[in-house]
Amino acid sequence: MKVLVLGGNGFIGSHVVDNLLSAGHFVRVFDRSDNRMTNNQGNVEYFIGNLDDTLLLAEALTDIDVVFHGISTTVPSTSNIDPINDVETNLIATLRLLQLMREMSIPRIVFLSSGGTVYGDVDADFISEGHTLNPVCSYGVVKVCIENYLTMFTKLHGLRPIVLRPSNPYGERQGHVGVQGVIGTFLSKIQKHEPLEVWGDGSVVRDFIYVGDLSQICLKAIESDVVGTFNVGGGCGYSIKEVIETIVDVTGVDANVVFMPARAFDLNRVVLDISFASKIFNWRPQTSLPQGIKKTWHEITYERA
Repeated sequence: MKVLVLGGNGFIGSHVVDNLLSAGHFVRVFDRSDNRMTNNQGNVEYFIGNLDDTLLLAEALTDIDVVFHGISTTVPSTSNIDPINDVETNLIATLRLLQLMREMSIPRIVFLSSGGTVYGDVDADFISEGHTLNPVCSYGVVKVCIENYLTMFTKLHGLRPIVLRPSNPYGERQGHVGVQGVIGTFLSKIQKHEPLEVWGDGSVVRDFIYVGDLSQICLKAIESDVVGTFNVGGGCGYSIKEVIETIVDVTGVDANVVFMPARAFDLNRVVLDISFASKIFNWRPQTSLPQGIKKTWHEITYERA
């Protein structure tokens, strides 16, 4: 199978590339950055450019069987600063991609949406795929818009999409600059003996998924002929306080926690019901939070040794 991985040099995309190569697939990567995180360079072609470069994207789509769309130019915490840019660089660019796929008769796409932002503030222990979508940040709004266009292209043009809604991914190769990824950010600050800044009182509950588990279901989705929308999470929720306690237990380093004012877009609880994905793909996350934190900590300490 020939797979185009949009965002294949990034955090999640690079793990997907590794899995595809291990499974024997041909991989073509399209990314705006040439900073390649994967060491597995065999049988990979690279196209470096922005998603709105239609000519380059059309060239990258040539002879492709499946598109994995993992590109986003924004993150939840910053997307509301410039929602127009969010729409232009993510929504409109993805619409151009879908138009090209239609013209080039490529019906198969796996889209990485967001289980952490599309539902909004929900009063439920576990959120299923059928829950009302009510995002409170531009990042989530754009993800929902793209999902709706995928549905439209399915009905009008025979597109066959899979939408994956991951919770909060973490693990090796994630950035540690504090923009996205609380676990990686906290581990990096712990390693440098810097204070951990927590927005609110630390009681908000999140669902975390280790990137190795996420990339495994991405591979299963790419290899399948399934159409639909699936939550992908770790299977349970942890408060930010519990995450910090786990980090301290794993690293053996005390944390200096500084509590900041709560942010309006931070939701109280987001934990996904992953039973549908588990049934259809015969998949369950295999990595516990302590195990995943330990692997991530090992990478961070190794990089700075």
